[in-house]
Amino acid sequence: MKISKMRIALLFFFSTFLLISGCSSSSNGDNEDKDGKVTIRFATWDSEESLNLQQKLVDKFNAQQDKVKVKLEGYGDEYDTKIAAGMGAKDAPDVMYMWNYPLYKDALEPLDSYIEKEGAAYKDNFYEALWNYNSQGGTTLGLPVGYTTHVVYYNKALFDEQGIEYPQSGWTWDDLIETAKKLTNKEKKISGFAFSGQPDPYDFEMFLWSNGASYVDKDGKLDGNVNSKKSIEVFEMFQNMLKDGYAIATEGSGSTEMKSGKVAMFVNGAWSLGTLTEAGIDYGIVELPMFENGKNISILSSSGIAMSKDSKHKDAAFEFMKFWTGEEANKERIEYELPVIKSLVEKEKIEEDPVKSVFYSMLEKSDGYTPASFIVEDWSGVSENLSLVFEQIFNPSTLMEPKKVLNDAANQ
Repeated sequence: MKISKMRIALLFFFSTFLLISGCSSSSNGDNEDKDGKVTIRFATWDSEESLNLQQKLVDKFNAQQDKVKVKLEGYGDEYDTKIAAGMGAKDAPDVMYMWNYPLYKDALEPLDSYIEKEGAAYKDNFYEALWNYNSQGGTTLGLPVGYTTHVVYYNKALFDEQGIEYPQSGWTWDDLIETAKKLTNKEKKISGFAFSGQPDPYDFEMFLWSNGASYVDKDGKLDGNVNSKKSIEVFEMFQNMLKDGYAIATEGSGSTEMKSGKVAMFVNGAWSLGTLTEAGIDYGIVELPMFENGKNISILSSSGIAMSKDSKHKDAAFEFMKFWTGEEANKERIEYELPVIKSLVEKEKIEEDPVKSVFYSMLEKSDGYTPASFIVEDWSGVSENLSLVFEQIFNPSTLMEPKKVLNDAANQ
């Protein structure tokens, strides 16, 4: 799940709620159904078709159990509000989908001891890069469920019209820039490349990583990092694409513009696969370009499931968590979620898929990087400031000097 300003704002609500909430009686108690089974509450943010699939999986788990019964609770758009309220009242679901571990960490059960009991092979079956996004401060708080890395989408028809070869793994940003120049056609209002003029700060950090920079150091310090020489180079590169006229800054990722046939390339996660296919666009995807140091690293938009620290049935809750993240459930969700376990990817030969395999190659290259949102205590404030930085640097009506803007932001 992607981080948004609305969700980050819940930091303030959640913190306040914890202070004013009393310790109300919990429905997590020793409740049993008429068959004498322990009931585990499981909260999801999914809705509609995917929620129906999840209910079928819950029903399948329940049919296999003689002591545990799982109750699915679909919160939809009110997910974070209900989770925060439940945690504040000590009435959170036993198991819940999770993305914002830095915000909810104090209300979640550490899982390292549970995972260790399963043996090394159990943990090793998950892709290593995913654990960093389901942990906080070295403590594992969630089991990986789904993810996407970012890739470059390209419109094959526009490439074919110009007789330009499709981009290949190992290409560089210089290659992308030269290709974008060739594909830009001002008469037809076609742009070679598109990127968000107001990108999510969480996402944009991957470009800094790829160039050997980051927003902050391990201690959360901005100055000397967000405004480092390598960081400034990244912002200047994107801004120069705008100035030179072969890229445009969009309100979204560039997917909408590609569907209209007006953009040849843009960067996004797996979310654009379905929309471009439905629009009938003949597209391809390729790894992110590399910088001079030979690196191309992607941020991960990752989801997991976590256990409430207040759950009264933690062993039963973890048993369900194992089922939900296991091979059977991963396979059932394969049509709308990239599997997170190696054994299923191998069995389904996903790494031979010319499209989905690219997300996995980027995943393996992106291990070991921790987003600033997991390091900075006041990420909501930093994120707001960075959003203003993007507006000043990438807004076509301003295009302010990156070095000055970044220096100002680092010393606020």
